[in-house]
Amino acid sequence: MARVTLTGGAYQSRSVIASAQRSVNLFPEIAPAPGDAPVPVTHYPTAGLRQVGIPPYVGPCRGLYAATNGDLYQVVSGQVFFIDSEFNWTLVGRIVDGISQIQFSDNGDVIVLTDGARGYVIDMTSREFGQITDEAFYGAAFNVCLDTYFIFDKPGTAQFYISLSQVSFANLTQGTINPDATYAAFDPLDIARKAGQADKMVALATVHRDLWLIGARTAEVWSNNGAADFTFAIVPGAFIDHGCVAPASVTTQDVSVFWISRDKEGQGIVVQGSGYSVTRISTHAIEAEFQSYARIDDAIGHCYQQQGHAFYVLSFPTANKTWAYELSTKQWHELAWTDQNGGQNRHRSRGCAFAYGQNLCGDWQNGTLYALDPNVFTDAGNPILRLRTFPHLINDGNRVFYERFIADIQSGTLDGSTLDQPPQISLRFSDDKGASYSNPILRPIGAGGDYRSIPTWNRLGMARDRVFELSWSAPIRTALNGAFVEMNSSAS
Repeated sequence: MARVTLTGGAYQSRSVIASAQRSVNLFPEIAPAPGDAPVPVTHYPTAGLRQVGIPPYVGPCRGLYAATNGDLYQVVSGQVFFIDSEFNWTLVGRIVDGISQIQFSDNGDVIVLTDGARGYVIDMTSREFGQITDEAFYGAAFNVCLDTYFIFDKPGTAQFYISLSQVSFANLTQGTINPDATYAAFDPLDIARKAGQADKMVALATVHRDLWLIGARTAEVWSNNGAADFTFAIVPGAFIDHGCVAPASVTTQDVSVFWISRDKEGQGIVVQGSGYSVTRISTHAIEAEFQSYARIDDAIGHCYQQQGHAFYVLSFPTANKTWAYELSTKQWHELAWTDQNGGQNRHRSRGCAFAYGQNLCGDWQNGTLYALDPNVFTDAGNPILRLRTFPHLINDGNRVFYERFIADIQSGTLDGSTLDQPPQISLRFSDDKGASYSNPILRPIGAGGDYRSIPTWNRLGMARDRVFELSWSAPIRTALNGAFVEMNSSAS
């Protein structure tokens, strides 16, 4: 009996003879120290979706934002809502209807949101809403706040510009702070351009009090040097030969910024920026997957952290796919939502925010607000498919008879389940190197309290190159260590 371990994440190569491993709604966690656990890596279920509220207006979630004072805001289609801790929605204002991603930032007094062309403001105390009307506001897709300045890209150019320091709601919407003092929120001279290359600006990000200017082909880092004429200046030597193909893929987590890159040689590599450089975090398999999509420039990214795991999530609306990268293991896995017909689709989340003690996300289709909950094992009542494909099993080209396959999976724990019958797990296998699979063979995972239950399959035939696949969708707590396989060699 040989143990088969699962040491990595998803890696389905462009040729399945190299690797055919899929990991759907499962992510790997490395054991704390060698020898302290039965296997070095255990695969755990991704968080389920627990519905916490439905907005009064049905439409796509375009952005979710937890302000620095703890308040939560959501844009649903063209409606801007404040959401309190009891998940009651209050309409704050209206913006131009659309589907573009909304970008938020705040300076502690006001929240600024931009939709690609226009800018809007929310007073964080009164929740008064207004539009930025200053003549020196040139529109923006992105906005960030750094060192009390709001920073905007000027759409269609290589330029960016800043507000005055700690501007107020009145400054931004009226140009006044009171009847006796009048000044605008912007100085028309407070504008600059990317210095390294002439490619157009596509995104902004702030990391560790540095400003990242991300263009279509290159990126560079600026910082606040306190100069009287323009307070930001490029950091010497902080130039990156990677731009961005999907502006909405740009997002930050801790001291890193993530995006799907494009440069003069090509596109589709996912990078992580930290310090003054970037690191490739996608694999050849992930990059080949992205290249198969009709478009990747519509990708939307967000980050969240839960139970010590930090994730960078990428959804591709046109391709109907979602992928997630776990930062500690540096492994990828698929996220998928199961529809009523059993089809696999991109995850329901669009945007993510930590508010009121929970990781929250909005639904890309109808705006429903969910909590990403690791103790929930459905997507708001819909089953979640968990699937893991195993590595190729090869015996020097000789045929092997597979006497027994035993799933090393947590059993007997029916947390969250109302099933009367023991939940089932499915095994399929491929004898053509992962090109096609057998019909599924079901076995019970284990009834409640039956912690010694071991899903076992016997007499599984012969093969020279065998790939096994386990899947289940029971709404129960599970974890997968791998499998045990009993084989008899054959000389033929």
